[in-house]
Amino acid sequence: MSVPGKGGAPELVRPYGDRRDDGVVQLSFVLPVVAGDRAREAATQVARKMGLSGIHVAAMEQAAEGYTFFVVYGRTDAAVDLAAIDVPEVKVKKRGFDDLNALVSRELGRRIVVLGACTGSDAHAVGIDAIMNMKGFAGDYGLERYPAFDARNLGSQVENAALARACRDAGADAVLVSQVVTQRDVHKENARAFLDELGKLGLRDRIVTVLGGPRIDHRLALELGYDAGFGPGTKPSDVANYIAGRVLERAGKVPTEVHDG
Repeated sequence: MSVPGKGGAPELVRPYGDRRDDGVVQLSFVLPVVAGDRAREAATQVARKMGLSGIHVAAMEQAAEGYTFFVVYGRTDAAVDLAAIDVPEVKVKKRGFDDLNALVSRELGRRIVVLGACTGSDAHAVGIDAIMNMKGFAGDYGLERYPAFDARNLGSQVENAALARACRDAGADAVLVSQVVTQRDVHKENARAFLDELGKLGLRDRIVTVLGGPRIDHRLALELGYDAGFGPGTKPSDVANYIAGRVLERAGKVPTEVHDG
């Protein structure tokens, strides 16, 4: 890949449909119209005003009385230069289940204590359960399954101050904060409030803080003051490897393998 700012050539990428760089995209939307030829033309014009060409309405079905759902194909000339994109990413050496457990046992000599919770008024525990609970998801074990971790899932609607105290009392090495509710940016305010609570207890620099949720990415987590952020598609093993790498790094047990750039 070309390196931004170092004279590298642009690396343009376009949407891919049938063949590379053909610019074909698929989109779906609902219009408040009754299905028929007039509705099909309305969908075509909407897509054309969005800048698409070669438009084909592939599907048109009633969504509700007086509403129609469309699937539309079209072509766009839009392209982006990958070489000019600079996005912070969590990068860590990925080890398998057995290798990670062996590394922590050999280098740290104890289990890594990890607490996780949905904080504030957030009652959506599916995401934190998928990462923390023994069963994990999609065949990827949760942190409770790892002998290397003492993983404690505190569930949902845990007050920030209570979670901070729990981290202190457990001697936590890391904490996972899950945020799903995002109306009026409440996830940002609540995430910052938890770090404030850790700060009051003098724990902010002693605990690895990880933020997760459907509207979370690494860039946002860093902006809010967390060590890392994980969004949709994250597997438990991704979080396990990050936490183990960061804890071992802070303990001076392994060469630096975790990068925030």
